Amino acid sequence: MSYCHWEHTSELNRKYHDTEWGVPLHDDRGQFEYLMMEVMQCGLKWDLIINKRDIFNKCFEDCDYDKIATYSEKEIDRILNTPGMIKSPRKVAAIINNAQCFCEIRKEYGTFCNYLWGFSDGQTILYDKHNEGFIPVSNGLSDKISKDLKKRGFKYLGAVVIYSHLQACGMINDHDKNCPRYKYIVSNYPTIHKKCYLEKNVHHF
Repeated sequence: MSYCHWEHTSELNRKYHDTEWGVPLHDDRGQFEYLMMEVMQCGLKWDLIINKRDIFNKCFEDCDYDKIATYSEKEIDRILNTPGMIKSPRKVAAIINNAQCFCEIRKEYGTFCNYLWGFSDGQTILYDKHNEGFIPVSNGLSDKISKDLKKRGFKYLGAVVIYSHLQACGMINDHDKNCPRYKYIVSNYPTIHKKCYLEKNVHHF
């Protein structure tokens, strides 16, 4: 698993793996984009989502959460009628709702990144055996964050979805130990080792 089992995926996926996935993200626009993509993925395959990334950004004005938070039915109709867009009124409504909640967190914490990274004290977590390919679909941390986000009104962000988000934004480093990206992240960002906690459905890749 020296390349995190991404070597046989599409060129677009490999580029995402090599330049974004797992790199600690401290940018609110990027955080919202990842959350938006996670909502859109619910029940669908990741390949479809990464291929429609440009369409999503066009529909949601490059993930401008302040603008999205003010969207009306007119904007929902525009989005749903965009060629190539996933035709899910519930997901579009959830993203608008989440933008409103996202803005409220920014008011409270200054940035969404301050809020999210506070759960790991600003450090990337290296869980035992994850770098050997033993990866869960969720854990205690993702469950805790998911429950807090739901209390704040967020939708479509369960523990499994949030675990994927924590992987993507670099709060959890789930690259294989032989993957060049694992070494890059460990060498360039503050990390902390932790024991596995409340992991569910662990798969060995």
